Amino acid sequence: MNMCSKCYRDHLREENQSAAVAAAVEKSLSLPSQPPVTLVISDNDKSKTVACSTSLAPTTTDEESKPKPKNRCSSCNKKVGMLGFECKCGSTFCGAHRYPEEHKCTFDFVKVGKKAIAEANPVIKADKLERF
Repeated sequence: MNMCSKCYRDHLREENQSAAVAAAVEKSLSLPSQPPVTLVISDNDKSKTVACSTSLAPTTTDEESKPKPKNRCSSCNKKVGMLGFECKCGSTFCGAHRYPEEHKCTFDFVKVGKKAIAEANPVIKADKLERF
């Protein structure tokens, strides 16, 4: 390629920018151009009305689709860092709110426990014996 370090760096920067532009164009082409239009016609005894409505689907951006960082307690919003406790309800809590009773957990531990016991200990029913 016979390029100096500065020219090579500029060349790589141009390639990355063109790749990003191509990806953005592909993404914009994959989205539907216009939502379908529905006509609603209602007949009343006295008059007829025609209404045209379009329903726009909410679009999510990259910022909205990213999950929020799990470095804060869901109850008190205290920064937990590496000591955060992940609950079975899917939230992160500090040391004070890590127990289900402390943060009003919505996870049903009783139901899961009963299901685990039922799977681990199946009911065994023996056949009746015939007496002489």
